[in-house]
Order: sequence, then structure tokens, then C-alpha cells
Amino acid sequence: MSSRATTDNITAIDSKKPLTKQELIAQNIKLLIEQLEAGKSDALTNYLTAMSRFHNYSFGNVLEIARQMPTATRVAGFWTWKNMGRSVNAGAKGIRILAPIVGVRRKKQEEAEKDITKQNTRVLLGFRNAYVFDISQTNGVDLPNLHEVSGDPGENINRLAAFVKGRGITLVYNPNIAPALGMSYGGRIAILPGQSKAEEFSTLVHETAHELLHKAERRTATTKTIRELEAEAVAFVVGKAVGLVNETASADYIQLYQGNASLLAESLEVIQQTATQWKKPKDISAFSC
Repeated sequence: MSSRATTDNITAIDSKKPLTKQELIAQNIKLLIEQLEAGKSDALTNYLTAMSRFHNYSFGNVLEIARQMPTATRVAGFWTWKNMGRSVNAGAKGIRILAPIVGVRRKKQEEAEKDITKQNTRVLLGFRNAYVFDISQTNGVDLPNLHEVSGDPGENINRLAAFVKGRGITLVYNPNIAPALGMSYGGRIAILPGQSKAEEFSTLVHETAHELLHKAERRTATTKTIRELEAEAVAFVVGKAVGLVNETASADYIQLYQGNASLLAESLEVIQQTATQWKKPKDISAFSC
């Protein structure tokens, strides 16, 4: 893929004219494939890492943040930073995302009279360009760390186990599954005991991803290799989200798709949707969009 083609795609994405959500996702996926084909093997890792950091953002906006600033860790709008006691540095270039435009649809008089408590309805009219800034582009009061865990999931193992059981999935620890670290049986997960806490957490996320992702239609529509790599990508995203050092997600993932942008887009989106079912601490809710 020529550098000119890649440059043209970046220019199209960065156009001042707002793109639709579908156009934004399609162009970012195309750019991701081009970057990987050009040997930029860290591109996929950047996208997965962005998913772990910005789980409250839409799929399209996660792609936008990862493309424009792969190193971003916390992003918020200009006035949100102001309200938190921080100011955006002079000259800082904002990260463009799509923000919803919400309007009010007024009910007809006869409909409003039937129920005076519900006279108007909020409706989505479209999207507009908006800009957020990473914490590295700001200065001011210190904020609490996003992650208290570094290499040790701590209480998150118990939280994840509760998450699993809350969905009716049986969780057992069984030494007989060795050499496998974990197994998913459809409604039942077995984990090999004796792993480090970080390994145990990552394994449990991986097997939970199988339970959530690979049932019925999706199981028959994907190969075993794709299912394993999707589960590993979820483990990467969630592990990053709780502060684990997890570099197991490989850029080889992209090779399975042989340039099929629509298949890659579907897979990345289900990875995000699955990973975001794992709830993060409330202290980061201010960074949602």
C-alpha cells in the first residue's frame, strides 16, 4: 500500500466535514489494515489499548482517539477539564470525535392532552464534530490514578468471579485440565489452580469472553482460531483496564482477516462490546462521552 494512499485516507478522516458513524468506522478500519500491511505492527495494539482506556466511548470514537493520539490515557472536553481544576495547554491540538446532536420532538396537541407529563420527546438529530484533550495536554490539580493495580489484579478477581456467577455461569478450579490454563464448556468455566493472580485473572477473562462471545450463531460463523484470538483480545483489553501488563495480543490477529475490512470491523466491535460488560470503578465516569 503506497504512502500516498494512506495519506489520502488520513486526510479524508481529518476533513472538517462531519462524517457519519459508519463512514468514520469504515475509514478507520481501512487505515488500520493499511498500517498493518505496511509493517506497523503496533497499530492493532494501540486500538486494543484505547478500548481498555475509553470503554465509555462509542466504537467509532475509540478508533478516532487511538488513531489521533495512541498514547492518550484520559480524555475530556475543554470545560470538563476546567471543572476538574485543570486547564488545556495553550496551542494544544484537540482530538476530534463525534458528539450527538439531540433535539426535541413536540407531540401533537391531541397527543399531549392524553398525557400531560410526556409532552415532548428527545430525539437524535445527527452528529457534529467535537474535541477532547488528553490529560497530557492539560495542567492543574492532580487527579486520582485510573488504575490502582500494577501487575496484580487484587480484588478484581473476586469482582470478575461474581460477574461470571451473576450470569449463571458455573466457575470451578480443576487441576485435571492441565496443561490448559482454562476451559469454557458453555455455561461452565474451569480454571487451572496454582497460577499467579495476574495469570488467573487474564485466563478467567479469556474464558468468560468465550462464554459471552461464542454462542450459537457466532460460534458457527467463526473459526476456532478467530474465536481464540477474539477471546485473547478481550483479555488484553480488560487486563489493561485493571492495570496489568499484558502484551499477549499479537499483531498477527490482522492476518486472519486477509484484508477483509468488514469482518475485522465486526470482530473489533464485538471485542469492545464484550470487554465493556466488565464495569470499571466509578471514579472514571467523568471521562465518558
